[in-house]
Amino acid sequence: MSDNHDRGLEVRDVDVRPYVQLATVISKIVSRKDPYTHSHSENVASLAVMIAQKLEFDEFRLVGVRIAALLHDIGKIIVPAEILFKPSCLNDMEWQFIRIHPVTGYDFLSDVDFPWPVAKAVLQHHERIDGSGYPYGLKGDEILLCSKIIAVADVVDAMTSFRPYRPAFPLEVAMDEIRNNRGIKYDCDVADACLAVLRSGAWKKLS
Repeated sequence: MSDNHDRGLEVRDVDVRPYVQLATVISKIVSRKDPYTHSHSENVASLAVMIAQKLEFDEFRLVGVRIAALLHDIGKIIVPAEILFKPSCLNDMEWQFIRIHPVTGYDFLSDVDFPWPVAKAVLQHHERIDGSGYPYGLKGDEILLCSKIIAVADVVDAMTSFRPYRPAFPLEVAMDEIRNNRGIKYDCDVADACLAVLRSGAWKKLS
């Protein structure tokens, strides 16, 4: 990062540059394990920040969203490669490995003294407001707003990316998923902000 950009991250008397730099490095390490999700964390982070901007987060909170989004899949580092790369549906045992990755991510991050609730945001990023998510089936206000933002950004990037078991969906299909589940799985304000960002064309997905 440039010196000017770095100085812009000195907010609320906290120098957040080391946190951002560490999160970026870790996200790159995680992406190296799974070539099919290369740039996924960066894509989720960029969209999550744009959503948070629509929701009028201040600069300090935006940095926290970015860091949590960059680290949201850190728990997948313990998932066996044969599960991540499997070209067909997962069985129940394999699915349990996937479902536990938010808890593993929380365990990795909970001892880090972040000035934002990063570990908790990572833990909750697969929760859904109707209780249909995992790992704990949380509902509504039990879920951090940061996690609700990452959840929507994660869905959009995952759906529009190639996976071993399916081709990438068009962006409009991902938008339909958010639109159709607004107020069901996804927070209304977050869904509306996400759709506004996507309609504007501001989000540029990395390959």
